[in-house]
Amino acid sequence: MPPSLPSPSSVTRAAITLPILARAASTTSAGTAVTPNKPPPSKDHHVHTYSPEAFPLGYTVSSTHAGIKKKAGALDLGILVSTSDTPCSAAACMTRNVFKAAPVTVTSELLRNSNGRAKGFIINSGCANAVTGKKGLEDAWSMSNTTTSQLPPSGAQSDKEGTLVMSTGVIGQHLPISSILDKIPELIRTLDDSPKSWLDLSKAFMTTDTFPKLRAKTFKIGDRLIRMAGIDKGAGMIAPNMGPPQPPHATLLGVIATDAAIKPEDLQNALNYAVDRSFNNITVDGDMSTNDTILCLANGAAGSAEHGGRETEEKMKELTEKANPEEFGIFKEQLREFAEELAQLVVRDGEGATKFVTIRVKGAPTYEIANAVAKSVANSSLFKTAMYGEDANWGRILCAVGYTPLSPNPISPTSVSVSFLPPAASSNTTPLRLLTNGEPEPNIDEARASEILKEEDLEIEIDLGDGNEEAKVWTCDFSHEYVTINGSVSTKVGIVISLGHIGRGRGRMDVRLILHLVFRRSIEVDRRDEKVNGDEVGKRRRKAKEYFTGRLQSDSYII
Repeated sequence: MPPSLPSPSSVTRAAITLPILARAASTTSAGTAVTPNKPPPSKDHHVHTYSPEAFPLGYTVSSTHAGIKKKAGALDLGILVSTSDTPCSAAACMTRNVFKAAPVTVTSELLRNSNGRAKGFIINSGCANAVTGKKGLEDAWSMSNTTTSQLPPSGAQSDKEGTLVMSTGVIGQHLPISSILDKIPELIRTLDDSPKSWLDLSKAFMTTDTFPKLRAKTFKIGDRLIRMAGIDKGAGMIAPNMGPPQPPHATLLGVIATDAAIKPEDLQNALNYAVDRSFNNITVDGDMSTNDTILCLANGAAGSAEHGGRETEEKMKELTEKANPEEFGIFKEQLREFAEELAQLVVRDGEGATKFVTIRVKGAPTYEIANAVAKSVANSSLFKTAMYGEDANWGRILCAVGYTPLSPNPISPTSVSVSFLPPAASSNTTPLRLLTNGEPEPNIDEARASEILKEEDLEIEIDLGDGNEEAKVWTCDFSHEYVTINGSVSTKVGIVISLGHIGRGRGRMDVRLILHLVFRRSIEVDRRDEKVNGDEVGKRRRKAKEYFTGRLQSDSYII
């Protein structure tokens, strides 16, 4: 048995002091407020409605309240099922956090066993089923197997094809699995393809989201009218780094369902391409979740454009990149554009966000360098707070450019230029140059800078002056509201996520430092508030050091 550690309540008390420090730091040396606590803008205009013809053929959806969320009637369980009489291809990009949640593990195994085919998926919100051990895996399998066993049989599907699983919500808690399993028959009984059911399914994805994220689009490939519908969720714990399913090694969840016919391995390649240029290029707070998952389903039900896209007896033949390069290229680019739109909705709904910021880095020798620089700026807390304060502090941008982890670092300070770009809808779209080839602009128009920064949408352009490659990353600002929202989240969750995406080697020292600071601070609060004596402080520190040193040596973290 590991030795006892400082109580969670003492860690929580340490965290409670942080808002006080933040308030003290939000004033100038003269004691005047820097930025008022402004509320986030309304997000209602991001909710779209669609006609029945907008949604892909051959899918039905349903959602219900299973008691996972505390609010009565709140939708927290949903399913999507392919009803096409052709096999449904399935692909996924999933978190690379080492603390992979149970549904991530189960979905990966289902896709491997079925060679990239699936019947559909089931999702719950309100509980992430992450860091839940053996029971968490059993619960995820129960959700999948129970749904699959109760779906009507289809001649096009084999016994290997199952129901994929996604979960989102609080980490470290077990699902109310009995309540979930009891609701599955109701979900299957109420399946339909109405626009309301699609919108309700998007609501069943939501946790701290302020609006449901549903999009649909239509395009042509040859003589076929292809439809896509996409749902995603996310507002906090957003800095995805997703890849294809791997052998075992707030959260962003999403699904794109299409009636195109694409071979499973080619669908996976197209999804990898799309996610790398969309979801993997967004960040709200720099924290990679344990549950990040993007699914893509393609059931081949698309009809002929000549018949208005209605389902026909002659089925669409599955496309492959090798046999159908032109048609597949159209699909891949349409998927990328659609994924980009869905990804940007997550940033727009960032917890407490008042700004939507595009970081565009151009003039780089490679895409990878441009992308790394853009992410470095987008994840800078100093830059993000400056955007909230509408402060044209380009020094924070240059600082983040300069510490981008590149080896070797090709950035030349005398070649870098920085500009603010207003949104295209602005009355004045002229860029404001702040820095040119490493030299500050001598007469920056402060009034113009203030005008640009008051916009809800803005773009930062960074020209490295050393090539032709470019990349875009989308982020938001850090506001008072973000601190308020996340100040009420369990400290344990934050530590698990931090450990989850720290690498090996030097990362071990980072982990020790994190734990040292957390427990030292908790003990100091104990000592101040409860008059803990010096001997007890030393004893607690030794126990914490002994316990975590042993865990670090075995690469196993139990928090």
